[in-house]
Amino acid sequence: MPAYNAERTLRRTYDEIPKEFIDDVLLVDDSSADGTLKVAEDMGVKIIVHEKNRGYGANQKTCYAEALKMGADIIIMLHPDYQYNPRLIPAMVTLLAYGPYDVVLASRILGQPRGTMPRYRYLGNRLLTAFENLLWKTKLSEFHTGLRGFKRHVLEGVNFLANSDDFVFDNQILAQIVLQKYSIGEISCPALYFPQASSINFGRSLQYGLGVTKTAFDLVLARKGIWTPKYLRSRDEGGSIHREP
Repeated sequence: MPAYNAERTLRRTYDEIPKEFIDDVLLVDDSSADGTLKVAEDMGVKIIVHEKNRGYGANQKTCYAEALKMGADIIIMLHPDYQYNPRLIPAMVTLLAYGPYDVVLASRILGQPRGTMPRYRYLGNRLLTAFENLLWKTKLSEFHTGLRGFKRHVLEGVNFLANSDDFVFDNQILAQIVLQKYSIGEISCPALYFPQASSINFGRSLQYGLGVTKTAFDLVLARKGIWTPKYLRSRDEGGSIHREP
């Protein structure tokens, strides 16, 4: 769980995680200014603390790197803001462990009524997703979810440490996954929106949208062999690393 100022929702999120389906819970606190760390300590989970705020993407980098060090075969990333339903974790684990997927995304769009998401976020989500599907030739319902599952070899295979430390990290790692032709599945995720749930403001949303647009074109250029940005190259920077189908 990549956490930042999640004091009001962390315990509720954690309590609804089906513990019988997991081995460990790792929380990375990105120098929260509230009582997030105290709540996490009371829960008794494994904690890593960033002494300075490094950003949402940097938080995920620490989460994934440490999960790999811990020997995890399946890694579920869950926002601790209680916007996403933790009870979906068993379904995601099953699809990853026994199904045909390397990555599973919990989609707030798939099968959900439009009214469950604030209008400006819904429209932005749909437009960006449609744009990326068109350019990347994919058929995902959402690229922007905060509940994701990965098999170990995916995180070992993509150069996620080269991604942005900001919110566009989420989109860049999916670009890496699509480029390397890992299989992606989706499940429907009823999402909750309430004052305590974390949400970036309109200005940050606009910045994220511009970052997503750039990422979309980055992947197109990499596929055509015109130019490959650093984060889409292999770990040894030897170029893009297409997997054989």
